[in-house]
Amino acid sequence: MSGGASGGGVAGGASGGLAGGVRAFIKEAGVPRLLIAAFVLFLFGMAFVTKMDLGGLVTDSIVRVARNGILVLALLPAIQGGLGLNFGLPIGIICGLIGCVVSLNFGLHGLTGIFAAWGIGVGLAIPAGIGYGWLLNRTRGQEMMVGTYLGFAVVSAMSVFWLLAPFKNPTLVWAIGGKGLRTTLSLTGIYDRVFDKWLQFTIFGVTIPTGVLLVFFAFCFLVWWFFRTKMGITIAAARSNPRFARAAGISDERTRIQASVLTTVLGAIGIVVYSQSYGFVQLYTAPLLMAFPAIACLLIGGASVSKATVAHVIIGTFLFQSILTAALPVTSQVIEGDISETARLIIQNGMILYALTRVGGSGKA
Repeated sequence: MSGGASGGGVAGGASGGLAGGVRAFIKEAGVPRLLIAAFVLFLFGMAFVTKMDLGGLVTDSIVRVARNGILVLALLPAIQGGLGLNFGLPIGIICGLIGCVVSLNFGLHGLTGIFAAWGIGVGLAIPAGIGYGWLLNRTRGQEMMVGTYLGFAVVSAMSVFWLLAPFKNPTLVWAIGGKGLRTTLSLTGIYDRVFDKWLQFTIFGVTIPTGVLLVFFAFCFLVWWFFRTKMGITIAAARSNPRFARAAGISDERTRIQASVLTTVLGAIGIVVYSQSYGFVQLYTAPLLMAFPAIACLLIGGASVSKATVAHVIIGTFLFQSILTAALPVTSQVIEGDISETARLIIQNGMILYALTRVGGSGKA
């Protein structure tokens, strides 16, 4: 009897421990992230069952992750600095686009053109980030709303600038009249996919864009390392405990401006990487809504309004971009009609709404 009781207790403890481990994993990962991961696996599974080009889908997913990754990473300093979700990301994107246009106007090719675009974009993003941070300090508690409207205003104002800017390169301006920049500027033969093609290789039908992945992971490492330096720790401390920070002599307003500058600079760098991978520079209203999918990526990865890590950036970008890559061809193959755009909007805006309902929560999304 005692042996049977003992055996039953061990079995019960093992099953209880397993159930507890599963519950802990679900709580740690978050139900929304697990459901989206299951949906991604389902899409790729359907692609395999219907004999689609699975290698091509995986390749496109990896390329999109590397292409959009730095734009998602640009949101992390804003959250760490207490600015919330940076809906004003188009401000940094505009700085990077100006860098791209100037480099194209001077006919710079290859890495020279990319580094010139980076340099000009960062040079503009620093004062823009300072001004943006100053404004957010004046409007505490309304950062996301102010960022959204300011981003929209900057994009609209720059649409006028693109028409009036004194660029003369015939490949950039409209053919009729010779004034005003074109809506889309091709990078073919200039610095189209320079990073993507560097060290690129193919394995099992999947093409790995090694160069652009290395650039993305390099910036991930730099941001991770930065928040372990004295300045990074100061920014995070001021966000997590403002009273303690003030008692320690840390200026909350200064750290918020530093976070604003960093998020704007990364946005400028990210759009240059995005453009060279995409093969085009898109102007006018193209940057208007670019913050929304980037924010959705971060939230899908498990971040919240008050907490984000580099791991959230990588995981979320992979999940969200994989859905965008696989949803269109799979749904077109399985059913008549395309619901990929509908699914994208539901997931993108649903995750943003989900995170906004958890302001002040535990930080798990």
